[in-house]
Amino acid sequence: MSLAYIGLGSNLDDPLQQIRSAVTAIASLPQSSIEQLSSVYQSTPVGPSDQPDFLNAALRLRTALDPFTLLDHLQQIEDHHGRERHQRWGPRTLDLDILLFDNTVISTPRLTVPHRELHNRDFVLHPLQEVLTENQLLPNQIDLATLLASCEDNDLLRTDYRLTD
Repeated sequence: MSLAYIGLGSNLDDPLQQIRSAVTAIASLPQSSIEQLSSVYQSTPVGPSDQPDFLNAALRLRTALDPFTLLDHLQQIEDHHGRERHQRWGPRTLDLDILLFDNTVISTPRLTVPHRELHNRDFVLHPLQEVLTENQLLPNQIDLATLLASCEDNDLLRTDYRLTD
């Protein structure tokens, strides 16, 4: 079994409900179980500024799925939630990203792990920090605290929202 770390984000059509619904869908993936959920964070958008703020979270998933099969499932969940891919970094109902997969490095046109923008996104790093196993280093042997110290601030706000009822 592998450990996958999934980033979740939304800024359209009741973002909190979109993320909660995605957590439910991820929990029902075959040969997989959610081990931990992060807090929910609010951040300003990266990219076009004429869109609502985002809600973001992360989860740790124990899975027997390989990274590409997991990606297929995550994209199906996004599609089920009305995800449209018209504008890079544009508004979206749901964004699910494989941030880390064990200590694996993947670099293909379809999937990059660690996520290629991980080091630039405080709204990804803070939730990820909450769900990482203790003392886990990233595949490049950099610890998360080092990335957080050099990451740009996106007006991140930890909310009181809960991902489960």
